[in-house]
Amino acid sequence: MADAANTDLKTTPLNAAHRALGARMVGFGGYDMPVQYEGVLAEHRWTREHAGLFDVSHMGQARITGEDAAVQFERFVSNDFQGLKAGRQKYGLLLNEQGGVIDDLMAGRPDHDGLYVVVNAGNKDKDFALLEAGLEGDARLIRFDDRALLAIQGPEAAEVMAAHEPVLAEMGFMDSARLMLFGADCFVSRSGYTGEDGYEISVPADQAERIWNTLLQDARVKPIGLGARDSLRLEAGLPLHGHDIDETTSPVEAGLMFGLPKARRERGDFPGADRILKELADGPARKKVGLIVKEGAPAREGAEIADADGTVIGRVTSGGPSPTLGRNIALGFVPPSHAELGTELTVIVRGRPAAAEVVATPFVPSKYYRKPA
Repeated sequence: MADAANTDLKTTPLNAAHRALGARMVGFGGYDMPVQYEGVLAEHRWTREHAGLFDVSHMGQARITGEDAAVQFERFVSNDFQGLKAGRQKYGLLLNEQGGVIDDLMAGRPDHDGLYVVVNAGNKDKDFALLEAGLEGDARLIRFDDRALLAIQGPEAAEVMAAHEPVLAEMGFMDSARLMLFGADCFVSRSGYTGEDGYEISVPADQAERIWNTLLQDARVKPIGLGARDSLRLEAGLPLHGHDIDETTSPVEAGLMFGLPKARRERGDFPGADRILKELADGPARKKVGLIVKEGAPAREGAEIADADGTVIGRVTSGGPSPTLGRNIALGFVPPSHAELGTELTVIVRGRPAAAEVVATPFVPSKYYRKPA
């Protein structure tokens, strides 16, 4: 992330609010965004212990309408959206014909009018252009450039939100709804990118600052920047597109096969099926792993991963300190022969080898709220 002196950067509807709070702003995904307010460590811990409020309005929001919406959407993505019930959402992968991940996304049915889709900021123009050009029948993509997106995350998030609308407490993980909230027409899902319980709330852009400030009036809520968002998602073992996954990475390599259900594998009716099904049958050439770095400085993106003999076998894709664990952690790709839990490896940090071990992810247990059976 570079400092945002660039006046060409776009702004979210909350830009003035961030600056009024004294946020340090940086350029990210083409937007002028807050990286921190009081410090990444403090913000990370606050989110794990209370409720953190994030501006994620740089993300791409759209609606796919029409009777053919789900059928047409499935031509481009991995998951089963035809079977998605109203009030639910799913994680999915936008795939190319080589089986690589163009983007990862969320799509849901907050009501009965097609699908509501959220994609990553840096990819949204490309993603939406691909869909607009390829959708057939009566399916149409409508961009929601006039909406902001907030995320409230942490163990106290549900209590905070229920004080404004009690029905939100009844939602379970990956539930989705359209409702009047804070006097505005909102799309709400119980989900997020931190491993914590929480909600993502799409609001009209002209209401965003009022709603942001309303939430911050609660003593349990503090604003959180992109720095803590990244360390939180890393602890949760969640991939960042353009780093841990990209257009060369298959869902099999990335360990994201939960986003490609059995029914679609059996039908083979998704982009890149030849490669992906072959990798499922024969195994991929590489696998994403979690690493604990046992000594020295954090292993950042690009650091080499070596085996016991010192032979370079892979690279780190994300890495940094874990405030929760008090240890350095990383994600990276290695051959399957070196991906077993407990495998001892080495990462090369600033030219020096440091001991590392393959561990399970998430590094920190997720706390998503699931309704009692």
